[in-house]
Amino acid sequence: MSSSILKRIPLQMFWPTFDPFLFCAFHNDTYPKANASMGPDAPLNNRPLGQDFGGIDGWRMYHGKSIPGFPAHPHRGFETVTIVNKGFVDHADSIGAAGRYGEGDTQWMTAGEGVQHSEMFPLLNEEDVNPLELFQIWLNLPSKNKMVPPHFTMLWNEDTPVVKVADSKGLETQVKVVAGTFQNVDPSPCPPNSWAADSKNDVAIWLIDLPENGEWTLPAAAANLSRTLYFFEGEKVTLDGADASINEAFVLKSDSALVLRNQGKKARFLLLQGRPIGEHVEQHGPFVMNTRAELQQAFQDYQRTQFGGWPWPRHDQVHDKSKGRFAEYSAEQAKA
Repeated sequence: MSSSILKRIPLQMFWPTFDPFLFCAFHNDTYPKANASMGPDAPLNNRPLGQDFGGIDGWRMYHGKSIPGFPAHPHRGFETVTIVNKGFVDHADSIGAAGRYGEGDTQWMTAGEGVQHSEMFPLLNEEDVNPLELFQIWLNLPSKNKMVPPHFTMLWNEDTPVVKVADSKGLETQVKVVAGTFQNVDPSPCPPNSWAADSKNDVAIWLIDLPENGEWTLPAAAANLSRTLYFFEGEKVTLDGADASINEAFVLKSDSALVLRNQGKKARFLLLQGRPIGEHVEQHGPFVMNTRAELQQAFQDYQRTQFGGWPWPRHDQVHDKSKGRFAEYSAEQAKA
């Protein structure tokens, strides 16, 4: 094993993560053509609706019952970073914000003191399949920012930098920079209270496309960071000369460079990196706090306030089919 690789971990649907990250899910579904209601034009009676994670026929309804996705649910104490490579997500939340994003867009949401939101996957193509590919990454907040006001930012695809690096054969590796400076290229700004907002925390979220027969070197970063490389698409790749298996995570020594060589079809990777927050974590489902008392308070607050209630007609809220990509912010955030 390369001295840069500290550990190798097989990947399933929910990927292993390390402080300051809490969770990473990879959703990869090939939905059939859509019906007129933006759901799948296919029978649903063979599925455990409300809890459909089995991947029957290559797709899942998740917690949705007519449209796939995640109906209204609460969060407190951390952030969600949702990167949509293919397909679309309809967002609605308890502070009145809404949006439709996809095809390369990222939504970065600070839950802070508490918010409910729904994340539904509208199927818009009634003539052909509707592929969906997305990552949802949970990034922790330090104790000082656990109770900041909720905030969300759209990082539109056209505003998200992609850096192209040619190797000695002229083959270009593409690095999509969602967070963290790469080759002096800065990403679009993340929410102001994020752990990633301070450059000293060295948070990086990069999508790396390594072409067939291409070579690229992941540069060394500062010491003592969490740094994990996820290999989720491709065939035959070596990392510092060691054979890498698809659907595997590689925990890396952060202050060492790593040479990636591709010997098969295009390979794709996700990099998550950051300085650990180093605080005790108490988590129960969608609430992430520092103490058991704070966790109990989160449940009490949600029962009492519903984090602002639910202003939308449906818990599985989807927007008008004719709408394109858009973002509407809460009145408080719009004034900020």
